[in-house]
Amino acid sequence: MRTHGVGRWILVADCAWIAIAVLGADVLRYGIHGSTSAALTAHHLFLFLFVNWGLWFVLSLRMHLDGFHGGWRFSAMVSQLCLAVGLLMAGLFAAGYLVREYVSRLALTYFGGLLLVGLFLIRYGACIFLRGRHRGGHANRVVVAGNGHLANELVAKIKQHPEILCEVVGLLCPAETSIERYSAIGVNDATVSLSSLNIPEVLKQMRVDELILATGKLSMPEVLNLAARCREQGIDVSLVPYPYELYLSEPQFLDLDGLPVLRLQTTKPSGVYRRSKRVMDLALGIPLLAFAAAALAPALLMLRSRKGTAFLLEKRCGQHGKLFHMLRLNTEREGDNLSGLDRFLRHFSISELPQLWNVLRGEMSLVGPRPESPERVRHYSDWQQQRLSIKPGMTGLAQVNGLRERHSSEEKARFDLQYLLRPSLLVDLSLLLQTMWTIAGRMLHYPQFGSLAKSNYKRVDNEAGLLSSGEVLHGAHRSQSSAD
Repeated sequence: MRTHGVGRWILVADCAWIAIAVLGADVLRYGIHGSTSAALTAHHLFLFLFVNWGLWFVLSLRMHLDGFHGGWRFSAMVSQLCLAVGLLMAGLFAAGYLVREYVSRLALTYFGGLLLVGLFLIRYGACIFLRGRHRGGHANRVVVAGNGHLANELVAKIKQHPEILCEVVGLLCPAETSIERYSAIGVNDATVSLSSLNIPEVLKQMRVDELILATGKLSMPEVLNLAARCREQGIDVSLVPYPYELYLSEPQFLDLDGLPVLRLQTTKPSGVYRRSKRVMDLALGIPLLAFAAAALAPALLMLRSRKGTAFLLEKRCGQHGKLFHMLRLNTEREGDNLSGLDRFLRHFSISELPQLWNVLRGEMSLVGPRPESPERVRHYSDWQQQRLSIKPGMTGLAQVNGLRERHSSEEKARFDLQYLLRPSLLVDLSLLLQTMWTIAGRMLHYPQFGSLAKSNYKRVDNEAGLLSSGEVLHGAHRSQSSAD
């Protein structure tokens, strides 16, 4: 699987659009130059352009601004671009102040607006173009060999990354695995067992370009034999390492005289990041708490009159498993007979706003893995325990991807450990913007919520399932309700 240089082409298009935006902003502000000072103006424009190119190149490398990093999501793309353009404008103001060079604020406003619109259209156009390539049959046809969560997750991630131009056309599973479990993925019509004969010939007839091994039994003779025979047929073979310990490591590939070595480097948040994150929590948490207090006043009065108390204290596990009491509104979270008020407060996550108090107390952060109950943490596996290495948060990568309390700890841990892999304040700010985008989307769809709530819950649960009956029994302890 390859990205086909999409990120580089997008960066080239960005640089071209920056030049167009610079000229466009100058024309909008000053009109078409015709005076004798045009040469001097051109000199300033070129200097301004090169500064923009340099700043944008650094931001693109640091923030992965191609729009496809982490999977294509519209909200993530818009949030990252808004944050990056804001940082770029701040950098331009700082550069102008340091060199004592006056730059029109109106011209900068025009430039920022043109730049944001163009960058958005470049990425959206790239996504449309790549989707069209998929529909036109120009994507590599891929078959995944494996079973369980790893194979399911691989299929889902391939669908989220149109830039790799791959289409999953089938699944190969071990002989002892039931193939009905894959029906929800949409490729069950091409799902066969590894024990079948002449698999390479079948794959060749299906015009399969690549086989991806995503099974933990890599030493199994039939898997090794399958890989060798596929290579003989001209089918590329890729490998996904199975151990979940890889989730919190930075892998580096080393070719040692033909012997592949995968070196795992542990990633730990630096002290500077932890202190900066705490400063950001206080700087944003204090005004947010003041705003939330005013916005929550009517809800607090109604909850107190109906239930006698407006708040609940729930025991949760914080950093390193330390227990604390999480504050939330006294609303019902389960059942089909929720009141209109409870349903409203829960739908917009307003019931979680009191946790800003936990943020100010240092028990939580604005961004991080959602805190879970001691009962659920008690059943954590070793790799899930890594979620407890940092402070829990009010929102996180799992939440902006649509995972809430109805999802298992294992599903959320995959996103939480991905967040821990590259901790950054820029990522935290992007996730906060994506959270605002998510809540705004709920507001737009709220009129339909009352009639569609039950069907939506069932649909989400079915999409998140993909579990066999044995796995449901094994993971029963993970399906308890927890914080949003």
